[in-house]
Amino acid sequence: MPRLWVATRKGLFTFERGKGWEVRRTAFLGDPASIVTPDARTGRVYAALKHEQFGTKLHVSEDGETWSETGTPTYPEKPDGVPDVFEPFRQKPTPWDLQMIWSLEPGGADQPGRLWCGTIPGGLFLSDDHGQTWELNRPLWDEPKRAKWFGGGYDFPGIHSICVDPRDSGVVRVGISCGGVWVTRDDGQTWAQCAHGMRNSYMPPDQAYDPDSQDPHRVVQCPGQPEVLWAQHHNGIFRSTDGSQKWDEIEEAWPSVFGFAVAVHPEDGDTAWFVPATKDEMRIPVDGRFVVTRTRDGGKSFDVLTRGLPQSPSYDLVYRHALDVDATGDVLAVGSTTGSLWISEDRGDTWGHIHGHLPPIHAVRFG
Repeated sequence: MPRLWVATRKGLFTFERGKGWEVRRTAFLGDPASIVTPDARTGRVYAALKHEQFGTKLHVSEDGETWSETGTPTYPEKPDGVPDVFEPFRQKPTPWDLQMIWSLEPGGADQPGRLWCGTIPGGLFLSDDHGQTWELNRPLWDEPKRAKWFGGGYDFPGIHSICVDPRDSGVVRVGISCGGVWVTRDDGQTWAQCAHGMRNSYMPPDQAYDPDSQDPHRVVQCPGQPEVLWAQHHNGIFRSTDGSQKWDEIEEAWPSVFGFAVAVHPEDGDTAWFVPATKDEMRIPVDGRFVVTRTRDGGKSFDVLTRGLPQSPSYDLVYRHALDVDATGDVLAVGSTTGSLWISEDRGDTWGHIHGHLPPIHAVRFG
């Protein structure tokens, strides 16, 4: 039975489709769930919690109903003699301490126990035993250019996007706020910056194209056309058709190129969806109209999808992980910071409002 996992500020909700989409189970009620990740290889589901008192915890379910705590990524103690890395704008030393799990992705089909975990303050962790134990990826953590990374909405940089290449599991790309996009082609032994072509408008003009200071909000890769990647960036929408060697900016998409979320069709790299908003200090839907936009020609044109979505006045905002498309490419879900959840079963042409009273939604994932 099709399932949709919804991670919120007050717990995890499981929706299943029968006659309609309904809540079938809840877990961790009252606890902030930062991310939820189904693993299609094993059937397991992972949920990360960010407790105010107990810190970050990671839980796993074998059946989608019962949960148990599993290993949580832990930063090693900072070695003596290693200099602090200071966040450039706040001038605070970046801590060697887990503040939040912001992304969690399974490895390739040839890596049955592999999980990648992106965190705030910018460390990438690896597990090869289904999340029981974790190791900090030191080549990326020790990268000298990490000194240029800075916090966006949070005080410190964070890894929010992890893309494992379906052709080669040793090729992994990560999106960092604010540190650009990095790629490894040798399973994490070495890393290279691959945000070339991205532009930021918040830096001085002579630094606008500096790849190490870019703020991609979300990066996704098309499984069926892996050379195609999309990024919803703080400055706009970017697309790569050469495996992230170069990014092209899409400068016009009504009503806005700003937003947090992006989803790409699993087979057609020309088709992607976004949730536009007014940027910076506003961060609300443009003109108070909540819409989803869709391109089917690689960003040359965009459809503004409104049917079934609330129109003015509506001030729902969508976080970067709160938009998802299923494996067929037909069914989409989008959840808002005001606790509303919509489903489309025709690629976004029409939407159904399936819940309006959830806690603020952090992430939605089909499984």
